[in-house]
Amino acid sequence: MPEAAGTPEEKEKEKGDEGRRKHRSFWKELPILIGIAVVLALFIKSFLVQAFSIPSDSMQNTLQRGDRVLVDKLTPWFGATPERGEVVVFEDPGGWLGDSPSAGGFGAAVQDALSGIGLMPSSEDKDLIKRVIAVGGDTVECHKGGPVLVNGEAVDESDYLYPGNSACDDRPFGPIEVPEGRLWVMGDHRQDSLDSRYHQNLAGQGTVSEDDVVGRAIVIAWPVTRWGTLPVPGSFDALAGPAAVGAPGAVALVGAVPLVLWRRRLAAGAAARIETRGPAG
Repeated sequence: MPEAAGTPEEKEKEKGDEGRRKHRSFWKELPILIGIAVVLALFIKSFLVQAFSIPSDSMQNTLQRGDRVLVDKLTPWFGATPERGEVVVFEDPGGWLGDSPSAGGFGAAVQDALSGIGLMPSSEDKDLIKRVIAVGGDTVECHKGGPVLVNGEAVDESDYLYPGNSACDDRPFGPIEVPEGRLWVMGDHRQDSLDSRYHQNLAGQGTVSEDDVVGRAIVIAWPVTRWGTLPVPGSFDALAGPAAVGAPGAVALVGAVPLVLWRRRLAAGAAARIETRGPAG
């Protein structure tokens, strides 16, 4: 006859000990889980995607004050550079935002801690968000009553320009040749945006270095009712850049080189035959 496994009191005690061991195990593992979560959040923020809050009305109606956008930080690692029509987040090139009083206290400290892992914007952030209108090598201009011109071609801004706004009546400019590696940016709410037009007196003459770009805004993530992507308007696809304008000439040059060499070779062969024959007589 098998021995009894134990009295009911002993069995109950064993169950209690097992429960306490599981409880202690959870609390031991919790710091490890939190550490893994923080490392993942830091990796995602640093190399993949970061959330930004829209602080102003300068990008209406594309973006509203208080929207949260997700910014792609991955593609620049593969050598991609900002293109015309993209909405980009960039660091203050210097003097665009001026001196703003820094927030202090416990709330700011908590916000900065959460910002470190990408859960909130930093209280010290000096980032801006605008639309790229022209890139390095482009010539951009806009005169009162007219549209924005990029390399002499009018940009159709009807898809994103704030209703009732003009292209640049408040601040005409140009023509301006954008240096290589820099960008000309403007807000969609044109009459409520201190963009490239208003900083031509600073270093860079209103342009933004590609190195200052944090990434491209790709999605409105919050509020849920405004969820949507931020594609490049089709009007920018139709614009020809300086390289595209010169491309036919380059192709013609490449095609002409073999032809010229072939003709020279024929001429040299003909001259050699004449010398071999000597003068006619």
